[in-house]
Amino acid sequence: MSRGIKNSTVIFSLLATIILWGGNNTGIKYIVGYWPPIWTGCSRFLLAGLILMGLLHGTNWFGPVRSLTPAVTKALWWRTSFSLAAYIVVFNWALTFTSASHVALYLGASPVWALLMESPPNRTWQSLQRYLAAGLAMIGVIVLFLPTLKLNQVHWVGELLGMACGFLWAFHGRQCHQIGGDLTGVEITAHTMWRAGLWLTPLALIEVIIRGGIPWHPGVVAVQGYCILFGGVAAFVLWNNSLRVWSASKCFLFNNLIPLSTMAWAHACLKEPVTPTYFIAMTFIIAGVVLSQSSWIKLLGTRWMPEE
Repeated sequence: MSRGIKNSTVIFSLLATIILWGGNNTGIKYIVGYWPPIWTGCSRFLLAGLILMGLLHGTNWFGPVRSLTPAVTKALWWRTSFSLAAYIVVFNWALTFTSASHVALYLGASPVWALLMESPPNRTWQSLQRYLAAGLAMIGVIVLFLPTLKLNQVHWVGELLGMACGFLWAFHGRQCHQIGGDLTGVEITAHTMWRAGLWLTPLALIEVIIRGGIPWHPGVVAVQGYCILFGGVAAFVLWNNSLRVWSASKCFLFNNLIPLSTMAWAHACLKEPVTPTYFIAMTFIIAGVVLSQSSWIKLLGTRWMPEE
């Protein structure tokens, strides 16, 4: 019973995360129309990280704060925060050039990439299953990307960056999962975010100098506030807590819902159109993810599938 309660809590947390990230993706798409992309990510992570650090040390809401060992500190700098910084640079630049729903759909393939990262290829049915799933996901990515070749160069550059986001997000999730035994989800989020913000600060300042400053826009500030508090603090806490309970590939299964959440937010808030190939691509990507997470032995039985 306790295990069932724990699983239901994780499912609820992941669904809430998907809704928050759908709004966050749409919000960032709006913000990068006014602010430089790296500055947008840098300011968001610095403020969200500092808020979380303040809550960790100033309240007892999340329990006692544990001291960081040298190994964990190194992992936070060079694995979780560096990978998050790299991801957000590519993600924000992708949103500068293409639609929020397309970038979110490329992220939807990340469960397959995460599963491939968990083990090298070998001569087993499970390995074959992984690569068949990867093939389906890749077909979906190609279906989404090919029509952009007929458009202008800037648009397909955004699509390429969107593809890279899926790989980078899977890699970042794996790094967070690997240190989940040493820190809570809140601690991982707090320590990772402000460090990622520091990694991005030099590039963000260069962007600001090149652009001649940051234009003040009340609407942009309000949306950035949502991205910091809800798309940043709340969503990442829920996500990293889930990664401590479930494997990265299992958590990433819920990323299938991010494209739908983002599409709904973007269509409602930004009047963003949906391309004709969007749902075809989504079908292939979701099929690949479902295949990658399915147990053939449970479905077919040991009579048809040998145990490995």
